[in-house]
Amino acid sequence: MRELMRRAIDELQRGFLSAAEVRASHAVMGLDTQLVADATYFVAMIDGELAGCGGWSRRATLYGGDHSSDLREPRLLDPRSEAARVRAMYTDPAFTRRGVGRAILKASEAAARAAGFAAAELMATLAGEPLYRASGYVEIERTAAPVDGVDVPLIRMRKPLV
Repeated sequence: MRELMRRAIDELQRGFLSAAEVRASHAVMGLDTQLVADATYFVAMIDGELAGCGGWSRRATLYGGDHSSDLREPRLLDPRSEAARVRAMYTDPAFTRRGVGRAILKASEAAARAAGFAAAELMATLAGEPLYRASGYVEIERTAAPVDGVDVPLIRMRKPLV
């Protein structure tokens, strides 16, 4: 999964970010093994190959990988008043435009809904924004993650699940 994520960041962000922003993206994106431990992470396989991965979380962390410890907030969310988090969505560049991301997103939303959440939030990259908009997410705010003097643009988005 880590290699798929590396390729996805390097190749799929290229049309949206500068080379410096793509490099900086690795500091705030990547695998969050807490999602795997919580059993809220999905993988998509096509013809026996890993085509994508992503999931959702009942924890407050909005984005970031294991290595971005300053972004971690392991507190459990209250589904009655807080939105589930859609997290760590990646499609292998060899499998883009084949419904991989949309399928993982739908599975994540269904699982969060089944866990009692009425809404989902996520932190989108510029490359991911079109998928999320097409899936019913609306922008809450545009922001950036500062990494060694480079601001990586991000969009916080939300969708009702009911």
